[in-house]
Amino acid sequence: MIGRQVQQAIYLKGLLGERPRVPVRPEGLEEAAKRRMSPEAFAYVAGGAGVEWTMAENREAFRRLRLLPKMLRGAKPPALDVRLFGRTWQAPLFLAPIGVLELAHPLAELAAARAAAKRGLPFMVSNQASYPLERVVEAAKAANPEAAVFFQLYHSTDPEVVKSFLRRAEAAGCSGVVLTLDTVQLGWRPRDLDLGHLPFLKGQGLAIYLTDPAFLKALDEPLEGPAFRPRPTPALLKNLLALRRAGRRFGLSLSRMQKAVRRFVATYSYPELSWDDVARLREATSLPLILKGVLRPEDAAQGVALGVDGIYVSNHGGRQVDGSLAALHALPQVVQAVGGKVPVLLDSGVRTGADVAKALALGARAVGLGRPYVYGLALAGEEGVGAVLDHALAELELTLALSGVRSLEELGPHLLAKENPPPLLGRGGA
Repeated sequence: MIGRQVQQAIYLKGLLGERPRVPVRPEGLEEAAKRRMSPEAFAYVAGGAGVEWTMAENREAFRRLRLLPKMLRGAKPPALDVRLFGRTWQAPLFLAPIGVLELAHPLAELAAARAAAKRGLPFMVSNQASYPLERVVEAAKAANPEAAVFFQLYHSTDPEVVKSFLRRAEAAGCSGVVLTLDTVQLGWRPRDLDLGHLPFLKGQGLAIYLTDPAFLKALDEPLEGPAFRPRPTPALLKNLLALRRAGRRFGLSLSRMQKAVRRFVATYSYPELSWDDVARLREATSLPLILKGVLRPEDAAQGVALGVDGIYVSNHGGRQVDGSLAALHALPQVVQAVGGKVPVLLDSGVRTGADVAKALALGARAVGLGRPYVYGLALAGEEGVGAVLDHALAELELTLALSGVRSLEELGPHLLAKENPPPLLGRGGA
């Protein structure tokens, strides 16, 4: 009964004059993180594509969907544990992959993975992590030997690097590979563009590349296009110092780091990603393969036909295509297309435990939390991520219990309504 425990602990500390170090209200959490983070770091985490209509629509989709609580069910709060991809999760909640977590806290993925593992929840480590994949898995396993860590893969133009990443994920003991489909190149993100800020150019978020034998072996290979030879400025010198500091973490000189950044930029984008690549990846790894970034039911069905193990409904938190469909609106049709053959996951716009309950009622088997946990990380490291998870889990349990849900199996669209009904007019109306 985590809901009452977390709630009571906060109120009891309130008697001593203590308020939560990590705000419970989502807006307060984001505001506190903004005050703590640099403008560049906050823009990278909080920002979206275009004028951020899709970001707003993700939240609006949750707002417009109403829960219909059923009374007098005579039941205790439901158990939250689920069995997915061969493992038991303590709740249908996970930390979605987000890159460059060093922008929020020096311990980055290590802190977040530990917080998730201690609560029996999976952590998805981004391809653009700030620590090597192996260290993230080790941190999670040290906190909980049964921890589940999934590796999120961006497919680059270098097939040898992709193969190497897959081998590392298998050797490290990852629970699955999450192939992201919607980020074959970066979306148009005005917040970052207005600041001229891309962290990868400073060597941030490249830890998995900088520790990969296939990537390092290719550093001296020629690349297409002219070399970048900028005029020296104070800002450039500052950024070169940052690049050198990043290189020291991985035993690489400044010149090697410059080559690494240039090679990353040249090989990251892969707009040619196709179903043939999905089929090849399916054959290349024995790990469960999950497709992330699916919004169309026919894409979900095609993935299932190719033998993938999970479908992940997402629009990348509104960071890629502004004006795209809200992920929650896409969920029901994707669930129908999959037909129960594989689990369907969801992220994008999730802020609260009540949001998680709505997504589960629409057929998601598990729901990913993104930006909120990064804000918690910025405020208090591992403790901050843990607090955000505890708040979400507590609200999820309380929401289900107060809605009369006795088990997760009882969840379904019958617990939901679209918006509030119009007011009655005429006699008896107001």
